[in-house]
Amino acid sequence: MDRAEKAQAVEALKGIFAKSGVVVVSHYAGLTVADMTSLRVRLREAGAGLKVVKNRLVKIALDGTPGAAVSHMFTGPVAIAFSPDPVSAPKVAVAYAKEKEKFVLLGALMGASVLDENGVKALATLPSLDELRGKIVGLLNAPATRIAGVLQAPGGQLARVLNAYATKDAA
Repeated sequence: MDRAEKAQAVEALKGIFAKSGVVVVSHYAGLTVADMTSLRVRLREAGAGLKVVKNRLVKIALDGTPGAAVSHMFTGPVAIAFSPDPVSAPKVAVAYAKEKEKFVLLGALMGASVLDENGVKALATLPSLDELRGKIVGLLNAPATRIAGVLQAPGGQLARVLNAYATKDAA
């Protein structure tokens, strides 16, 4: 990797750290290519990504930013899982770490906050952004449905009364 490629890689890493809601740091030593591909597919389905990084380049990208406090985690073979949603990447990473012992969570960077492994697991238990949106829509929709039911009830009762009189007169 020549100097220009390294500079380009540092800029790409800066973009990942700036745009991501969370960056999960993990060791992947001992995983096969098939295991890593499986993890990448799961993350992509959740709207997240995975990148195997060079530790020195990450430290250069984080230098002078609030995320510099996480640079101590970048030793050995490191992969970062990142997503704009602060819950997607941790959810998939924690689930995968339960399946594969060789995939070890080290921590995460969420904005300027540095999280340890327990913090990542706590994030994974939260509902995702899409789930929260669905709940909000359901909460907003429920009163409207109830109002519509209440408003339709008198009309329905009136129709049944008129139908009863009509059938009574016909008989």
